[in-house]
Amino acid sequence: MENDHRVVVLGAGYTGMMTAIRLARRTRRADARITLVNPSERFTERLRMHQLAAGRHLADHRIPDLLAGTGVSFVRGTATAIDPDGRTVVVDDGATTLDYDTLVYALGSSADTSRVPGADAHAFTLDSPRTAVSFATRLGELAATGGSVTVCGSGLTGVEAATEIAEAHPGLNVTLVGLDEPGAMMSAKARAHLHRALDRLGVTVKVGARVTKVLPDAVELETGEVLPSDACLWTAGVTASSLAADAGIAVDERGLILVDATLRSVSHPGVHAVGDAAAVRLPWGRIHGTCQSGLPTAQYTADTIARLLRGRPVRPFRFGYVHQPVSLGRRDAVIQFTHADDTPRRAYLKGRVAVRYKETVSASPVKVYRLSRRMNVSVTFFKGGRATRDRARRTLFGTPGSSSGLEV
Repeated sequence: MENDHRVVVLGAGYTGMMTAIRLARRTRRADARITLVNPSERFTERLRMHQLAAGRHLADHRIPDLLAGTGVSFVRGTATAIDPDGRTVVVDDGATTLDYDTLVYALGSSADTSRVPGADAHAFTLDSPRTAVSFATRLGELAATGGSVTVCGSGLTGVEAATEIAEAHPGLNVTLVGLDEPGAMMSAKARAHLHRALDRLGVTVKVGARVTKVLPDAVELETGEVLPSDACLWTAGVTASSLAADAGIAVDERGLILVDATLRSVSHPGVHAVGDAAAVRLPWGRIHGTCQSGLPTAQYTADTIARLLRGRPVRPFRFGYVHQPVSLGRRDAVIQFTHADDTPRRAYLKGRVAVRYKETVSASPVKVYRLSRRMNVSVTFFKGGRATRDRARRTLFGTPGSSSGLEV
């Protein structure tokens, strides 16, 4: 066992869990030891946090149960320091030190409450089951007497949260506040359905509104308007963990690890970054942190590490978006189908069929983990077509007149 290749995976969210389980299967005949580190034993279904925040009950999936039979070791704790040169990870400020040969950085992101005064003190987030349940408890208190709820951030997370809250608590006044129009990235017809749902559920929408301060009982806007708010939910922007930057690993302006075409750190190739911890650039631009793009990075990274351990060549990462699934409460949804770069196609789904589609998407990760313990299950539905294929060829073989290629 002393000569085993040690792989440490930091973070047991959607991407970290996928990487650990798939890598365990891909290296079951190799000398590899895989350790997964996470602060909690509970697997957090981030796709469902808005349901929990509205007072719904979710299944309690335990990480050790999902790992059962894989051979992956689970360490409950928080990674507090990385030494990429010495190849060690410190857990819980020195309580445990883990040596690694390969590190998979899957710490993801959290709500950014640092940019607006009062947001960190007076706003709830969807970062964990604990914070979501705290918000749900507050909604339960308000529901008895009526009150005002403000959801800050008009992206798809904010839309899902606002509609879920309004449907579960029809006596509350729910306001969705954001700079952009809800569903701005969708086609006109899909966006119109989304807005009809907001209207039907009584959600007040304020577009072009920048929040400048969060108070205990109100939200202040840049225009000077003050919105009464007995409970504020913050979904406006995310921030990355500072752990990589603190360790001297090269990161971009957002704190995401700069990676090459194989999702390895450009400064420390022994570090692989997945999901929204990685600054991944494809021909049309950067991919954004979603489960849809995150799981393919995890699948790819597990396969890449396995291939490197066998001394086999590695092809560049390829990916293309296929859809934007959005729940609008429990009885409605809209699914916008997209081009590879996430721009909308004409096709979309709405109503009950969209509800079933969305539930299938939300439930799929846990099902995939269980299947992946016994077989290799692909979660990459589209690799981006010609654009990424041409990029892969250029990276592998170099451009005409060039001797450069992919180093593995």
